[in-house]
Amino acid sequence: MTQYKSGKIVKGVITGVENYGIFISLDNFYSGLIHISEISNNFVRNTNDFGQVGETIYVKIIDVDEETNHVKLSIKDIDYRIENGNKKFKIKETGTGFKPLNDNLTFWIEKKINEMES
Repeated sequence: MTQYKSGKIVKGVITGVENYGIFISLDNFYSGLIHISEISNNFVRNTNDFGQVGETIYVKIIDVDEETNHVKLSIKDIDYRIENGNKKFKIKETGTGFKPLNDNLTFWIEKKINEMES
């Protein structure tokens, strides 16, 4: 018997965002989908507006399939955002890599040595 029951609100991590819904991992065994129809009572233009991959949110369990360990989820009518800094975003690369460091390291070291000697 699972700890997940219909109607229960639990934490989950967003593992994917598609046009038709948001994929959630509840633990190592259970995962599910918030179908676009279960995101809001209003029109949902862009599912990305409701979460990012890596973000931890609250979800309401609609149904649990014990055979496949798949759950149907909803964020309608609940305060699903967790505002405690759990958001994880991929750092975007600038394209210059370590070039600025390579170009300026010698200068920065010499400057710091001069400051310390003064």
